[in-house]
Amino acid sequence: MAANIPDYCLNPNAVLEDDILSWRYGRAPDYTNTRKVYQQTRSQTHEPGSLEDIVENLVKNWEVEASFKQDINDWRTIDKDAYTFAINGGKPSSAEHMLRVGTYNAVITPNEYYSPEHSDFNSSHKTFKRMMPTFAWEVLEVFGAPPNISFKWRHWGVMKNDYVGFNREGEKVTVKAHGGKIDLQGMTVAKLTKDLRIQSLDTFFDPLELFEQIGTYGISEKVPVGRLGKYKLLPGESHEDYHGMDDHIEKFPEHNPLSENLETASRPQKHSEIHESEYHPPRPISPVGSCRSAQTIGTISFEEMSKLTPADCPFLMKWRSMSLDESSRAPSVHGDDWHEHSKVASGDPWGQLETVVATCETIVEEAG
Repeated sequence: MAANIPDYCLNPNAVLEDDILSWRYGRAPDYTNTRKVYQQTRSQTHEPGSLEDIVENLVKNWEVEASFKQDINDWRTIDKDAYTFAINGGKPSSAEHMLRVGTYNAVITPNEYYSPEHSDFNSSHKTFKRMMPTFAWEVLEVFGAPPNISFKWRHWGVMKNDYVGFNREGEKVTVKAHGGKIDLQGMTVAKLTKDLRIQSLDTFFDPLELFEQIGTYGISEKVPVGRLGKYKLLPGESHEDYHGMDDHIEKFPEHNPLSENLETASRPQKHSEIHESEYHPPRPISPVGSCRSAQTIGTISFEEMSKLTPADCPFLMKWRSMSLDESSRAPSVHGDDWHEHSKVASGDPWGQLETVVATCETIVEEAG
């Protein structure tokens, strides 16, 4: 019988051996630690080749593909023409949707700890991976037989590091690591093809249970992101892009990119709102005198920095590396640059900073 069963149903690491170009970070991920934790702390031991074992391996390989294969044509575990994914009986979504938002964002609803609206694929994975380095998964019980099956599952790990994320209000939420177990259970209804590829998955679980276990001892800190938090993020952005902006504006209110009239304030002009076609190759001149500089190495004292406007500041104008979305928008200003500008402009004891500045051609004047 095993001869007719695909490798991804017999080996949890089968797709990790695929020689493809679409791996998200240029190569297959390393699941060694997660598989080790699974072996050491699982609650079930399934007979190799049993239905429970087949379903468990299928889902583990599907998760690898959904998380790390950027080309759906390379997903071997699904029927690409029929595949859908749904949570708690909600509207089914496509594989393309999961690729765009990420596996975490596809299953979590906005709450006081986290919101998919304020996090993209990469930042969502960083949020949970840093907090919980391994997140093992196992099948508890299978009901029915292919092509229509249902199965109970368990997903668990240990909160080893602080949780840091952005909630539905756009606030930065921090929860101190408690070192305890995060242990979730749920049920999935699946439809498979005759050759055991997934056509549909409808998963039922309580997403808030994850955050109830994370916040066992309460939220340590909530920090408003600032007035920029009231604007909907553009594709590819997260509120991490604006980290440090509040502190900067508090010290230098004249650098506030928004109108003081919050009722009529329009969304601030940012690099991400300048179409790629409007970008021109930068010309190398002084990083202090203008934002039109490129790859300029210089030394800037905090006295000089304190006199600069945002348009003059090389830290604020530095490009952030990111992929362009479907509308070909250019990268936005990275929040760490606000943080650096704030430190220098407020008289940071570092005194002078050596900077390598890569800045854009123009912002406000030519954006209209």
